[in-house]
Formats: sequence, C-alpha cells, structure tokens
Amino acid sequence: MNWTLEVVVVPVSDLDRAKEFYADKLGFHVDHDTDFGTGRIIQLTPRGSGCSVVIGRGAVPEMPPGSLKGLQLVVPDIRAAHAELRERGVDCGDVQVIGENPHPVPDPLDNVGFVFFSDPDGNAWAVQQISARGQVISSS
Repeated sequence: MNWTLEVVVVPVSDLDRAKEFYADKLGFHVDHDTDFGTGRIIQLTPRGSGCSVVIGRGAVPEMPPGSLKGLQLVVPDIRAAHAELRERGVDCGDVQVIGENPHPVPDPLDNVGFVFFSDPDGNAWAVQQISARGQVISSS
C-alpha cells in the first residue's frame, strides 16, 4: 500500500496576504478558497507537485504563524528557480552549495544547490535542485 503525503498545513496570520504570496509570488495553483462561515480553507499546490499546502482558520490545526520550518521544494534547475523567484518579487537568498555533490556531472549543483526564503509570516522554505526529477508538468 502506498502512503502519500497530500497536504501540509502552513500557519499564517493573514489569509489574504498569504494567498497572494503563495499564488502570485510563488505561482502555486489555487485549488480552492472555501469560506464556510465559521472558518475558511485555502488549498494551493506548487506546479507539478502531488502535495498541496493549506492555509486557513477554523478547521485547521492551531499553530503559531511562522512556526513551520524546513519545508522543501525540489526543482530541476536551481538557477532558473532562483531567477523566477526574484522576478516574482520573492525575497530569497542567493544560490548556495550545501555539502559535496557525490555525482557532479552533468551539473555540480545537482543535489547540493539550494535557495532559501520565508513567507510573510516567517515560515521557512528551501528549494533544492535535483535534475533527475526534472519532468515538467503543465500547470494548466
């Protein structure tokens, strides 16, 4: 039996600000934004991902905004991802090399190239290059 991770709840203080960041700045697809009177759930999915993030109030676990650290996205080209983040206005660091690549060919950044950023509440994200997972899936 497969056990798949499908949703990660991200604690935020302002749902509209967070939705704008994840949808407009990161390019996540808005799967749904449901207001049910006593609460609101917004589900967003990164392009090509089988796992979504949920932000909300009322029907999600209570956690302090900004308390989630270590979320990680994987891309086939860290340089292109870094350029896209900057173009979209995301305050991210430069491309960093962490560790030594055991297989530096064809790209020495494979497995060890990272970019780090935080959402407006301080939830911390990493982006890692793993070109073997480079299949492009349409966001439409």
